[in-house]
Amino acid sequence: MFTLNAMAFAAMIISILLIVYPLTSPESKTFHLNAKNAVKNAFFVSLVPLLLFVSEGQMDTSANLKWFDFGLTNLSLTTQFDKYSILFIPVALLVTWSILEFSTWYMHIDPNIGGFFKYLLIFLLAMITLVSAGNLLLLFMGWEGVGIMSFLLIGWYHARSNAAAAALQAVLYNRIGDIGFLLTFCWLMKNAQSVELPFILSMYPSTILLIGFIAAAASKSAQFGLHPWLASAMEGPTPVSALLHSSTMVVAGIFLLIRIHPLLSQNQTALTICLCLGAISTFFAATCALAQNDIKKIIAYSTSSQLGLMMVAIGLNFPYLAFFHICTHAFFKAMLFLCSGLIIHSINDEQDIRKMGGLQQALPMTTTCLSIGSFALMGIPFLAGFYSKDAIIEAASTSYANSMALTLTLIATAFTAVYSMRLIYFASMLYPRTNPVLLYDESDTRVLNSLTRLAVGSVLAGLLISNITLPNHPITHTMPTYMKLTALIITLLAFAIAYDLAKTFWTTPPTNYAMSKKYDPLFYNQIVHRTSSDIILNSAGQIITHLIESILLKKCGPDHIEKTQLQPIKVTRISQTGLIKTYLSILFITLISALTI
Repeated sequence: MFTLNAMAFAAMIISILLIVYPLTSPESKTFHLNAKNAVKNAFFVSLVPLLLFVSEGQMDTSANLKWFDFGLTNLSLTTQFDKYSILFIPVALLVTWSILEFSTWYMHIDPNIGGFFKYLLIFLLAMITLVSAGNLLLLFMGWEGVGIMSFLLIGWYHARSNAAAAALQAVLYNRIGDIGFLLTFCWLMKNAQSVELPFILSMYPSTILLIGFIAAAASKSAQFGLHPWLASAMEGPTPVSALLHSSTMVVAGIFLLIRIHPLLSQNQTALTICLCLGAISTFFAATCALAQNDIKKIIAYSTSSQLGLMMVAIGLNFPYLAFFHICTHAFFKAMLFLCSGLIIHSINDEQDIRKMGGLQQALPMTTTCLSIGSFALMGIPFLAGFYSKDAIIEAASTSYANSMALTLTLIATAFTAVYSMRLIYFASMLYPRTNPVLLYDESDTRVLNSLTRLAVGSVLAGLLISNITLPNHPITHTMPTYMKLTALIITLLAFAIAYDLAKTFWTTPPTNYAMSKKYDPLFYNQIVHRTSSDIILNSAGQIITHLIESILLKKCGPDHIEKTQLQPIKVTRISQTGLIKTYLSILFITLISALTI
C-alpha cells in the first residue's frame, strides 16, 4: 500500500512539474502550444494515481515542508492527495486541456496570446494548489492565487471600462470572503495553535469558526448576496469564462466546505445556514437566467444556480454529492461556454439570443454540443448532470430538510429546464433572424477536438464518477415512486411548457411586455452598491466633519487662541493701573537696564 501511495504522490508531483515547465520560458513564440501540450501530458500522468485509487478503493498520501517555527506553532506547507484531489485534478486538467486547445483558435489574433496562456496556466496551478493543500496556509495561497488570476483574466480587455469594472468587482466581492477566511485562520492560530487540516477536523466545532468558513465559501462560490460578480465576469474572453465557471475559481468555496465537512456535520446551525443559503441562491440565479437575453449571461446565472445546488448538498450533510456535482458540472459547463464563444465569434460578436436562430444548419457540431450540454444541465436521464443532480434532489426530498429549501430547489430545477430550452430553441432552431453570413466555420480541428472531448465527458462522466465518489456502503434509499421521479417529472413538464412558449413567441412578439421582461437582475447591483457607498461615504463625511470642527477648529483654532492670549492680556491689564508712580518706576527700570546692557 505504501508503494502505491508513493507512486500516486510521485505521479501527481510530476504532473504539476509538467505544468510548471513551460513557465520557465514564457517569452517563447510557441508558448501557447507548449502550455497546451504540457497540460495534455499532465492529464495523462494524473490518470495513474486515479487508476491506482480505483483499483485499491482508498488512498491518502501527504508531504510536509516546515516553513516557520514559532515554538508552540509551526507553519508548514503540507500537501495532501486524498480521494477528492486525486479525482478532481484529472477532471480539471482534461477540461483545461480542452479550453486551452480551443483558445489557440479563439485567441489566435491576439498579439499577447503568450501572456494570456501564462495567466491561464498560473490560474490552473493555483487551483491545483488549493485542491491538494493539507493545511489552511497552503490552501489560502491557492485561494488568493485564483482570486488575483481571475482579476487579471476578467480584465484582459482592460481598456473597456466594463471589463475593468467587472475585474475590480470580482476582487472586491472576494475580499469579503477573505475576511471570513482570515477570521478563521486567526481564530485557529490563537485557540488551537495549528492550521493543519487533520488537527482542525478533530476539534469541537465552534459556530463562529464555521460561519467564517461559510462566509469565505459564499463569496468565492457566488452565493446569494455576493453573487453579482459572477455575471459581470462575462466581460472576460470566453475561454476565461469557461475555465472560471467550470473547474476552478467558483468551485473553490464549495471545495473548502467539502474539506471541512466533518466539522460542519457536527453543527446544526452551520448546516442550516448552508442549506437555506444554497436554496435561495439556486432559486434566485435561476430566476435571473430566465430574464436574460445575453447567451453568456444565461450560462453564467446557470452556474450560480448549480453552485447553490452544491451548497444545498453540503447543507444536507452529503459532501460527496456536492463533490460529484462539481466534477460532472465541469464538463458540460465548459462545453456550453465554448459553444457560446464559437457562436458569438461566428455571427459577428452578437450575444443576444433573439438575433440568432437556424444555426443547426450552419454549425451542426456546435449546436449539437450546446444541446447535449443543456440537457446535461437539466438532468436528462443518463447524461452527466443527471447522476449528481438527481441524487442531490433525492437526498433533499428524503431527508428531514427545511421544506421551503426543498421547494425553492425544485422550482429552480424547473426554471433550469425553461432557460435551457429557451437557449436551445433561440440559438439553433427554425431560421436565422439576422444576416445569415457566417464569419467562421467549425471545421477547425482545434475546435472539434475540444468540443468532442467535453461532449463525451458530458455523456459518460456521471456514470464513471458515480462508481468512484459515492461511499462503498451507501444508505439504502427506500422511497415512493413519485418521490423518486419528482425531479424528472418537474424537468420534463417545465421543458414542455418552455417549448410551447418559445414556439409561440418566436412568431408573435407580445404586444404588452410582461413586467418580468422589464426586470433587470442588475437592480441588485444598484441597490447594494449605491446604498453601501452612500452609507460609507456619508458616515465618513460626518465623522471627518465632526473631527475637523471639534478638534482641529476648536482645539487648534479659536479655543486655542483664546487660551494662549489670555495670560499676556491679564499681565498687561494688571500693569495698566493709572498710577504715575508705577509708570515712573517702569521708566527707571527700563532706563537702568538699557544703560547697563
